[in-house]
Amino acid sequence: MTGFFNEMYADGGAQVRAHYREFERWLASQPADIVARKRVEADLMFRRVGITFAVYGSDAGTERLIPFDIIPRIIPAAEWATLEKGLKQRVQALNLFIHDLYHEQSIVKAGIVPAEQVFRNAQYRPEMQGITVASDIYSHIAGVDIVRAGEGEFYVLEDNLRVPSGVSYMLEDRKMMMRLFPELFACHKIAPVAHYPDLLLDMLRSVAPQGIDDPTVVLMTPGMYNSAYFEHAFLAQQMGIELVEGKDLFVDDNHVYMRTTRGPRRVDDDFLDPLVFRPDSAIGVPGLMSVYRAGRVSLANAIGTGVADDKSIYPFVPDMIRFYLSEEPVLNNVPTWQCRKKEDLQYTLDKLETLVVKEVHGAGGYGMLVGPASTKAEIEDFRQRLIARPEGYIAQPTLALSACPTYVDAGIAPRHIDLRPFVLSGKSVTMVPGGLTRVALKEGSLVVNSSQGGGTKDTWVLEK
Repeated sequence: MTGFFNEMYADGGAQVRAHYREFERWLASQPADIVARKRVEADLMFRRVGITFAVYGSDAGTERLIPFDIIPRIIPAAEWATLEKGLKQRVQALNLFIHDLYHEQSIVKAGIVPAEQVFRNAQYRPEMQGITVASDIYSHIAGVDIVRAGEGEFYVLEDNLRVPSGVSYMLEDRKMMMRLFPELFACHKIAPVAHYPDLLLDMLRSVAPQGIDDPTVVLMTPGMYNSAYFEHAFLAQQMGIELVEGKDLFVDDNHVYMRTTRGPRRVDDDFLDPLVFRPDSAIGVPGLMSVYRAGRVSLANAIGTGVADDKSIYPFVPDMIRFYLSEEPVLNNVPTWQCRKKEDLQYTLDKLETLVVKEVHGAGGYGMLVGPASTKAEIEDFRQRLIARPEGYIAQPTLALSACPTYVDAGIAPRHIDLRPFVLSGKSVTMVPGGLTRVALKEGSLVVNSSQGGGTKDTWVLEK
């Protein structure tokens, strides 16, 4: 693997970056057998507490342990300050955009975002038009995927505004590192993340319906067969709130009541209320939408939020920041070709072998083509899909994602990574320093998603 930014080493491996020096000295002093034993211990503990993820299509079954790597991703304080500023700016603009879409639609009228990109979008919910939500916040919890392509060269790869997952792994990875290697936390000033559940609960309480001073907060989940069941159960337990299924809630006299305290997934919009959305839903709450319209319940994240994290909307986020905030974006988008445009489609078809092509509604690393890593047959198959339905795809250059040393079968080797920080929006916008670092464990792979076999690392933000 060459031609990428190495998070730990500079000058082709000749020098250790300043913020990694203390860790690198510690790592070099560790006997190989001790490290191997600690890695096995980590796997056993993760398996014992049930930290698994569904890998669809895997021959190994539906549930798999997410690999955890003990070499952390370390971020200097100054670098984090820039990331935090850019993330807060971006999420603020996205919330203003969603509110605008369901009210004045100023950005559409101004011709900045095409009307067809919004109103023909499967995630646009006309039922939300004109509904007032608490504090005008729609995406209360956002997970924004960040990649680095060079020194100080960060890009936003994706905005996850509906059901951003992974924060439980961020918290568990930190607990694991502190348990296995407490000495590292004595010689590094690492910003804490353990208070995230407290921040999350405070934020949720802050967006309670008007006039409710002591709200009841519950986490609604479709059940134990959902891929993120562990995360839902974990967060409910950490916040000290009830984990419920749709059948545990009912509506009476335009109020929502809880029938039981047993349960657990955040339910997709289509399934929330069978009286308004899918009538065949068996996991929603009949009448929930009417209570929502009346302002007597808050939903996080709000119904209709998905219109803003669709990949066909992603290219317009820098313009949203300029339009709503009158600021220049702190964090850049990846250059993007919108295949619905004739000239962009032609460019994409001509350069398929060099580009990454994604479905606009795709998620989890599915439905995409990484040109340089694909066979000629795969490229030609994707070409036919593009020609048949160009509006369903965007294309981007294949970035040389930064890499971090990672334990693999042959020892330690660089593997590509990204970062998913979590942004909480309520009365204010808050974050914990860091996020979930995901790592592509296969050599040369750029796909870090857990659903595609990726692993995780602890993320250290160094305090000044």
